[in-house]
Order: sequence, then C-alpha cells, then structure tokens
Amino acid sequence: MYPQQIIDALRHVRYPGNGKDLIESGMLEDDIRISGFEVSFSLIFQKENDPFLKSVVKAAEVAVKTYVDPNAAVTIHTKFPKQTTLKKDDNPLSEVKNIIAVSSGKGGVGKSTVAANLAIALSERGYSVGLLDADIHGPSQPKMFNVEAARPVMTVVDGRELIEPVEQYGVRLLSIGFFVDPDNAVVWRGGLASNAIKQLLTEADWGALDYLLIDLPPGTSDIHLTVVQTVQLTGAIVVTTPQPVALVDAKKGVDMFRNEHVAVPVIGIIENMAWFTPQELPQNRYYIFGKDGGKHLAQELGVPLLGQIPLVESIRQAADDGTPVTLQQGHPAAAFYNQIANLLSAK
Repeated sequence: MYPQQIIDALRHVRYPGNGKDLIESGMLEDDIRISGFEVSFSLIFQKENDPFLKSVVKAAEVAVKTYVDPNAAVTIHTKFPKQTTLKKDDNPLSEVKNIIAVSSGKGGVGKSTVAANLAIALSERGYSVGLLDADIHGPSQPKMFNVEAARPVMTVVDGRELIEPVEQYGVRLLSIGFFVDPDNAVVWRGGLASNAIKQLLTEADWGALDYLLIDLPPGTSDIHLTVVQTVQLTGAIVVTTPQPVALVDAKKGVDMFRNEHVAVPVIGIIENMAWFTPQELPQNRYYIFGKDGGKHLAQELGVPLLGQIPLVESIRQAADDGTPVTLQQGHPAAAFYNQIANLLSAK
C-alpha cells in the first residue's frame, strides 16, 4: 500500500453535509501512516457533534478495504479545528445539545407542521425539547400548540432577566406571535426582524435541552444568517413537496446551508404531501404533486431522505385544532413523524 491509494479510495466517500467526497471537502489530514498491512490517518470534522461523524468514519474504513486491500487494518482518528468551537462563556445556548434548523425553500410546503410534530415526537421519546418559531411574518406555532393567548413572562436567572418559554405538550415554545397583534401584519425591515430572533434565542431561559428546533421562515433571508451567526447549528432539515416548483427552491435551500460562509450540515430532506390518501380508502395513494420528487432530489444532492409524509386530512385538522397528530397515540399518520424522529435521534 502507498498513500495515493488511500487518497484515491477516499474519493469514493461522500460527506453528506455538502455532497462532496472527503478529499474534495478537505477532510483528510496530511498524516497517512502505512506499515505493512496497517494504515492510519485522520479525518477533520468541523464540530465534535457532527451528525455524520460515525457513518463517514465507517464508510472511509470500508473504502480502504474495498479499493486498496481487504486485509488492511485501518485506524482512523478524528480531529476538530481548534478555533471552530465557541467557548462555553461565549455560547448563549451552551446547555443545548443539538440545535436543528427546519427550513424550506418556499412557503406552503408544511414546514411548520413538520416542525411541530417532530418536536412533540422527540419529546414523547423522553428528550427535553424546545421549539423556536422564527417565522417572523407568518408565525403559526402558537395556533398549532393551542397557546395563542399565552404571553411569556420574564424570569431572573443568575442575575439576568430572561424570557420564560411557554411549555405545552412537553415542548418549550417561543414565537414572535406571542408578542405581536395576531390580526395585524408584521411589517419589519430585515434588521429589526433579525434582532427580534436573536433576542428570542439568546435572551430566553431555554435551560438544558436535548433538542432545540428552529422553525425558519421560507426561502433564504437575513434571519437565516442571523441564526447561523448567533448559535452553532448541529444541522439543518429541508422540507419540500414533490412538486417541481418546490424542488427548485428546496435545492437552493440546501445550497444555502452548504455555502462555505454558512457551512451547516444538511441532515436530510423531508418530502411532505408525498401522496394523498383518502380516510375512507387508506390503502390508496394519489400523487397529486408528483411522485418521489423529494426522494430524487435527495439522491441528486447526496443527502439522506428522512421520510415521506402523505397529504392526510387529519394531519391538517389536528394542526388547526392545536393538537398535532403525534399527540394521538396509534394514529396512522403519526407513524411517519415518529419514524423521522427515530432517524434524527439516531444521527
């Protein structure tokens, strides 16, 4: 064996966060060591809690055995840039283990419904969960959680006055909808909107959480950049429908997170409204918006497909009633969100 063989083998392994191979991504450290059948090298990850770390390391080991020598004894070390991790004192959410952005390229694809049901599904698995509704111009989480009349209060923590999130269905929730007149449009310039989101992130008593989901506005905007610059995102989920018009915008959303100035791993794509199933004909599927569009996009971009969720009336009705479908034990539609929650927690 010689070093170039190792390098060529690692070109067959993609990093799911950006769709590029390990060499193109610059993840291979210049420390390849070979002694007989023993080979060792290091892979560089930007964050210690990278959701793809274990799977990428395993794939790299398999690649060396497949393309170089099946008898190779492979040792792979992981390294992290010293300057990429904020100091605990500088990190406003140091007690939150995983911060997940839930995004969409365009509106109307069911992103907020997915975020609400996913938050509840994670909570029901015993995780401590928070949900920030960062959709400034169309906050819908207060209605979905049946807390439209709630008005968060201030609490003093370690001498600081912080906003106390509203707790409902086991989820700690904050939304700009709690602080504005629900009958009036929020007409704010980018700077004002971004400052409001930053305040909800950094001046709230989120406490110790396993997951904080951030329901982002559709598209790409100042708010997205504000979130990325304010906290360390573990990764992002992009929600789309299988419709070609939605897929074009979803692709842009994935590209935004992969941009070198943003550099947030894309955990996966969720295809919402994948098919229509009438309640009286639960075995029938009608592909109203096209078939497998989100699945094909995930394959094209080299990111995981976390799940396909059907267009079911009860999902919409439950969200409008303020009791998301994942609260209903045994409901067939809840199984789709539960499956995604299992995949997310595994990653």
